[in-house]
Amino acid sequence: MNLPFFGPATSGNPRIVNPPVKRSLRDFEFTIFSFLGMLLLGSIGAALSGLVFGALSPGVFIRGFTAIILGAIVYRIFPGWNALIYSVLLGMAALFSATGLRGEWAMLAYEPDPGYGPFIAAVLLALATGPSWQVITQWDKAVVLRLGRFHKVRGPGLFFLAPLVDRCTAVVDTRIRVTDFTAEKILTRDTVPIHVDALAFWMIWDAQKAILEVEDYLEAVTLSAQTALRDSVGKYSLTTLLSERETLYKEIQSILDAKTNPWGITILSVEFVDIQLPKDLEDVMSRQAQAEREKKARLLLAEAEFEVSKKFVAAAEAYRGNPEALNLRAMNMVYDAMKARGSMVLLPSNALQNMNLGSVLGTASLARSGLAETMEEIQEGGLK
Repeated sequence: MNLPFFGPATSGNPRIVNPPVKRSLRDFEFTIFSFLGMLLLGSIGAALSGLVFGALSPGVFIRGFTAIILGAIVYRIFPGWNALIYSVLLGMAALFSATGLRGEWAMLAYEPDPGYGPFIAAVLLALATGPSWQVITQWDKAVVLRLGRFHKVRGPGLFFLAPLVDRCTAVVDTRIRVTDFTAEKILTRDTVPIHVDALAFWMIWDAQKAILEVEDYLEAVTLSAQTALRDSVGKYSLTTLLSERETLYKEIQSILDAKTNPWGITILSVEFVDIQLPKDLEDVMSRQAQAEREKKARLLLAEAEFEVSKKFVAAAEAYRGNPEALNLRAMNMVYDAMKARGSMVLLPSNALQNMNLGSVLGTASLARSGLAETMEEIQEGGLK
């Protein structure tokens, strides 16, 4: 719907990933407090008429509050001072048309009387000033224009607009905001095309400048962030961009701050959400990383071998000139192998000769066989 009360319709910028919801152009915000103010004025007028001139006619009373309700509906649908004309005309029609009704509508009939003056005046005043009562939340600031010129910034709470001359042109949210923006196919210093998604955290510290200095501060911040992102990324190589993001964050923030401070806006921080690389480049980087890991693994293995060789050299020096100790060590290794892996161990013949292992095992076997024969002789003598 494109109504003159709301201003021309605007389309969103396709370059903004998540555009914020724009508020419609209006002169005021008609709320429940505005309606209650209208009812309060009508009740005061009815009370004055009753106290000064006596009780009101039921027809005047019903018509008066019907006019207030109709005016509130008009203001709610068309929140602009242009609607005041239609509201007052509709209210006057409800008050003064067909005052001599008969039949089923007789209760709405009444005879004009000066005593109804305070109530009728209060109803017309309510229709004229009803939208003037505005309520702003704690985190909002309202920029008020008077006859087209800046008047003042209204803070949170209840405030009053002068009918027809004052216009609440914008309500600015002063809380910290987050805007996501993107830049496609940015070329780094080493000519690598990348796609960057980023976030900007910012807030408005001067509502007057944000409304009067720039047409649309939401779109201006987003597009400025995109431009600063492109300019900053082009100064760094891909490796620097991936490893030193904090430097880039601070640079983009300083560029944006210098641009948005005259608008009453400060940039708190800028962060990257995602950096997308071309598929073939991702494969190359993956292979490079794998090669680097394999290189490190081989270097570690070589260092371990070197350390082990030094230990072997030290052990050889300890066994030099002491063959008995070397034989004992060899026999211990054979024993450990037999105990861990089974009873069969294959050794070179020269190793057995060096350790004199054959004679030792033979002596042990001979002793064991002699002991067995002696036991048999003892057993035979006992049986006899």
